[in-house]
Amino acid sequence: MKLHNSEGKTIPNVIFRTRRDHEWADVSSDEVFKGRTVVVFALPGAFTPTCSSTHVPRYNQLAAELKRHGVDEIICVSVNDAFVMNEWRSEQKAWNVTFLPDGNGDFTRGMGMLVGKQDLGFGERSWRYSMLVKDGVIQKMFIEPDQPGDPFEVSDADTMLAYVAPNASKPLDVTVFTREGCPFCVRAKGMLHDAGIDFDELVLNRDYGEMTLRAVAGESMVPQVFINGVHVGGSDKLEAYLSNRAAA
Repeated sequence: MKLHNSEGKTIPNVIFRTRRDHEWADVSSDEVFKGRTVVVFALPGAFTPTCSSTHVPRYNQLAAELKRHGVDEIICVSVNDAFVMNEWRSEQKAWNVTFLPDGNGDFTRGMGMLVGKQDLGFGERSWRYSMLVKDGVIQKMFIEPDQPGDPFEVSDADTMLAYVAPNASKPLDVTVFTREGCPFCVRAKGMLHDAGIDFDELVLNRDYGEMTLRAVAGESMVPQVFINGVHVGGSDKLEAYLSNRAAA
């Protein structure tokens, strides 16, 4: 398998067959790339494990920081049709990323990244890579190594952000364990909203049980807040954490 590094070259001139509001909408390469700075990440297939669990979610999470440093749009390309790509975006809730279907593989073939995945029953798909494109010219490519399987080492969102803005700050990873009708939970979520911090919320008896809360937090009271893998605690401790962070 020969993979092509196309740095310094113009992106392929193709038509992407997309669906908008239940109608077909053809989108040209010029519409996507001309006069703009775009990050593209390409992957083997919608709904596949690594793509769904890591590749798409992290680009979606870091999209705001990439845009803060001059990127106009973050695009996911896969050799899938428009129906599949739209449904996948919805399932992923990846509203910060544009999903472009490359159903016939025209863009991927033009990039020199179309590879055979017949052993998996996939036919021809895209190799995994990412790139920074300015005004239609490829400035930088991160291509996964030519190894068996589906390597995922360099095309991730963190690597791209480090290239675009080496000193950029990354968003906090925050999870809040709550329950319905809990005023302290409402207070904790309000403080996070006011601080501009995104978070995942897990609700008692919907997303987890008390045994889970005791197992991970050593507590049975809510809310329980975790930030970057560290157990912060309840709303009072969150308030102290945010005060210290603001003063730093």
